Amino acid sequence: MANNNLERKLRRKRRVSSNIRGTDSRPRVSVFRSNQHIYAQVIDDVAAKTLVSFDATKIEGRKKKTKTEEAKEVGLELAKKLKENKITVVVFDRGSFAYKGRVKALAEGLREGGITV
Repeated sequence: MANNNLERKLRRKRRVSSNIRGTDSRPRVSVFRSNQHIYAQVIDDVAAKTLVSFDATKIEGRKKKTKTEEAKEVGLELAKKLKENKITVVVFDRGSFAYKGRVKALAEGLREGGITV
């Protein structure tokens, strides 16, 4: 049973991510969501290089926030780092995760930070 769920998740990830490529001018924001934390990294697929990353474990006072609030904070902090690197436009790769809840909050945090998603 668990193997079928994993296969379905990998099939969904391949379907979603197969058409998304990050370039130097428009890198890809890859999102990973675990039960406790959310992670995001900005990738230039042409150079095969991670440009910027940020995750919920680096947030100060995160014990007093909900996971959705943490995800929005991750998006805002990632947007600050992207602006420092002069990146304003990105492609959003949600992987195998549905665009709702924490994944959506992270994307909204990026938009509030001034990044075009």
